[in-house]
Amino acid sequence: MQRLDPLNLMKQLLLLVTFLMANVSIAVAEPVSEADIPVRCTSWHIVYDVNADGSFVESQKWSMVVLKESAVESQKTASVTFSTSVAKGEILEAYTLKKSGQRLDAPKSSYQVTINDGYNSASPLYSDETTISVVFPDLAVGDSIVFSSRVTNTEGMFPNQFSVAHSFSRYQAYDDVSIKIIAPKAMKLRHEAYFLEPQKTREMDGKQVLEWTFQNRRPEKWTAADSGLSFVGDEPSLYVSTFGSYREIAEAYGARANPKAAVSDRVKSLAAQIVADKAAPEAQAHAIYDWVTRNISYGGNCIGIGAVVPRDLDVVLDNKMGDCKDHATLLQALLAARNIESEQALVNAGSRYDLPKVPVVATINHVINYLPGLKMYLDSTASTVPFGMLPLSLGEKPVLLVSHFQDGAKIPSTAQYGHEQIMRTRIRINPDGSATGTAHFSLKGIPAISMREAMRNLRGDLEEYAVRKLLGSQGVHGTGTLQKDDPKELLDVYNFSISFNLEDLLVVASTTGMPIKPVASSLFPIATITAGAYEPTPKKATVCSGGRSVEEYVFEFPASMTIVGFPKDFEYSSPSLDYRATYRKSGNELTVTRDLRDKTATNVCSSGYEAEYQKSARSILRDLRSQILISD
Repeated sequence: MQRLDPLNLMKQLLLLVTFLMANVSIAVAEPVSEADIPVRCTSWHIVYDVNADGSFVESQKWSMVVLKESAVESQKTASVTFSTSVAKGEILEAYTLKKSGQRLDAPKSSYQVTINDGYNSASPLYSDETTISVVFPDLAVGDSIVFSSRVTNTEGMFPNQFSVAHSFSRYQAYDDVSIKIIAPKAMKLRHEAYFLEPQKTREMDGKQVLEWTFQNRRPEKWTAADSGLSFVGDEPSLYVSTFGSYREIAEAYGARANPKAAVSDRVKSLAAQIVADKAAPEAQAHAIYDWVTRNISYGGNCIGIGAVVPRDLDVVLDNKMGDCKDHATLLQALLAARNIESEQALVNAGSRYDLPKVPVVATINHVINYLPGLKMYLDSTASTVPFGMLPLSLGEKPVLLVSHFQDGAKIPSTAQYGHEQIMRTRIRINPDGSATGTAHFSLKGIPAISMREAMRNLRGDLEEYAVRKLLGSQGVHGTGTLQKDDPKELLDVYNFSISFNLEDLLVVASTTGMPIKPVASSLFPIATITAGAYEPTPKKATVCSGGRSVEEYVFEFPASMTIVGFPKDFEYSSPSLDYRATYRKSGNELTVTRDLRDKTATNVCSSGYEAEYQKSARSILRDLRSQILISD
């Protein structure tokens, strides 16, 4: 369904910004036929040689055969990335194996090395990654590519600890995959595997050797119904770790992060300056959050090799930049300077809504803050999200509190932040079918936040052009002017209006039907909420959220036109949606009000819920597609 979820909102926002700125349980699936497989991984062998202190050498060698022309371009390059400060990476082999058997080595002179380095080779401030890339020569359909690399990590992410995770796609062809871990016999390696074959543990040169193999010779055929979330155990995957619990991961991070949040004289003075005369703890916390969000830009690594220790706060303040752990540490210190308790919290910023039983660091990749006194999570790296809110994508995810760990803790739902759009449009239609009018939008929650971001990026000299594009996106042509609130504030409400002159609202004929729809595109129209009514029902759970969209239209028709017919009032209610539409005629004026409430209260919706939602949306579409019948 196209609903108020993070992915959909981002797509809508990108579409809107394009208008504003451009030019200015597993179901059995059908296998893919051999003729339709674009690339086949003929072999992929991964080896981790781990030392007792957590340092390790990672070796990989894989080969792919390109089977379709459409895949040639995407397979022409390969790379290896590593942390410059703690690792050394190298490409051991890279060559094209032609169908004829001829081997074409990629010349080392063509390797591309990208290094994030500091000035004059000084230590890089925000990212120390190095990437070595290679281009495979003369690649064509039927050829194979072979790539071998090695990364030597002189230290682990955490001292004396090792963890790794791998996952594989059901929709990719794999002939021969193996993952091997060689470690000291005394190292306790917990592991959890799904759809991989474990091999018997053995000893080699006094070390333990754990190995898993995997094949997927007949990949599944992906369909639109396969979109959605994957949970632990759904996909072929492996998790290996020396950590005994997620508490241990939180403690290992906190042992090095918390000391960095010490309150210095500089931090104390800055906090006092920020809060000024504000007395209430919540008002002070609000001011501090806004300051960090506005003044400390985001950059660099977050959680990763060589990047789990926050930088000194003087460095962060001097440069007005930091990654997520720097943001969280600075926010924690400034709050502490005002005697407001907070702690850092580890969470997954991607699409994972659960954690494997085996505690793997890779499943936690973002740091935010928790204020127990206010029972509030904050993410100051989300530069457009107001105080008291989180990005939708963090709602209902497992969270590791660093100082007061709680098993099974989750971030509360972000599905009901009062997300709302109320659009009131008044249209005066002329005898020739042109029209003038005004559309006013009142936004709350994510629609308001997203529109503020779009308006911040809109140059004033391009507003008129942007309005034309917004009108054109709805299939009408004309000009208009934009009136808007100042978008710079970090608030969850926003208002803007478009005054328009349309050249072609309707075609004047003896009798014509006029659709009832917005004249300008927006972030949260009713039609978008119901747009997925006839899409395939997803087999898996999906990201979702609730909200409200209201559309009011006042149509003023000229004396030369007669309103022959208009829809009847319509009302519908289900567990997921409430919808009400009214139609009131007074002389030659018709007022239409449509009010849709998406009652979804969770960030993750089951396949069954989505099926019911689509059924409800289809019922509402009967009214949305109705028209006003006009005669001249």
